[in-house]
Amino acid sequence: MIRIEHLKKEYPDSTPLKDVSVEIHDGEVIAVIGPSGTGKSTLLRCINLLETPTAGKIWVDDTEITAPGCDIHRIRQKLGMVFQSFNLFGHLTVIENIMAAPMDLLGRSKQEAYDTGMRLLRSVGLAEKALRYPDDLSGGQKQRVAIARTLAMDPDVILLDEPTSALDPTMVGEVQEVIRNLSETGKTMMIVTHDMSFARTICSRVLYIDQGGIYEDGTPEQIFDDPQKDMTRRFIRRLKVLELAVDSPEYDFLGAIGKIDEYCFRSDIPPRVKYRIRLAFEEIVQQMLSPLLDHTDIHVTVEYAADSERAVMTVSYGGGRFELADAGNELSYHVLKQSVSGLSYDYSPEAERSNTIRVIMQEKP
Repeated sequence: MIRIEHLKKEYPDSTPLKDVSVEIHDGEVIAVIGPSGTGKSTLLRCINLLETPTAGKIWVDDTEITAPGCDIHRIRQKLGMVFQSFNLFGHLTVIENIMAAPMDLLGRSKQEAYDTGMRLLRSVGLAEKALRYPDDLSGGQKQRVAIARTLAMDPDVILLDEPTSALDPTMVGEVQEVIRNLSETGKTMMIVTHDMSFARTICSRVLYIDQGGIYEDGTPEQIFDDPQKDMTRRFIRRLKVLELAVDSPEYDFLGAIGKIDEYCFRSDIPPRVKYRIRLAFEEIVQQMLSPLLDHTDIHVTVEYAADSERAVMTVSYGGGRFELADAGNELSYHVLKQSVSGLSYDYSPEAERSNTIRVIMQEKP
């Protein structure tokens, strides 16, 4: 088991990990996902002590590996690492790459290391490449050799840092198949990946990393089908987001429309969906809410999913219950309802902005 408490990793110009606490249980296959630059690879490198944590503690089984005097080399024998860039020795043959660490670090005999290495090469489909050099292999083959080399040390935990990111798309499948087979052996695994469908098929647990920590933690079904937090949902569904604040009746309407246009352009939103976004904003905010609300504090969020060409606008504001139908502007209300595919209202008096309007804009099939 791995236990991490309040892990922090700080660099001179950034702090990717601010406060990470988590337990990794034996036999779990964990996918580590999140936007680029949020510290996913840094987390794995800290667990293996390839990066020294700025603060916090890490335990592997009952040993605190961040404690002064800890035998790091012994701990690393329990934690196998597969890198993006293979890191094979170019001057050694494939089988020699696999044999080196078990002989040097575990004291295995040459024959034992060879037998183990050949068995592992057969398991990744590369036994016939044993006497070739890394430069003679494709990227996918190199990564399979790197996985076999890691397994040769018989680690308790395998850490895979974006193992297919450096590969040609035609080679990704062969490496994923090896990892998929490995995930069924009962080994504890942590895999940093941007391939959501692959993560979903092999993992038993998902860690979504963002804002310097583990933003959401759950099963594949929870994270991929029903994420509970906004940033996870936006990441999983590849949502492109625009946020606007209207803080006075004299707000810059044309400036807001300009931001909507820029957002639609950058997000490659189809013209008809863009028209509906603009119309919904104008009718709801400009025509119905802003002229009537005593204290103008309107927050507008637009989320667009490219795969479905579906936009959702959420408009929230404070005060007592106030529905659009109560605004007294029948024309704007009618135009809005005729132009969108979904319109709902919710009132939650305990919320900071108690009124919420949700508008769905999607091309009808």
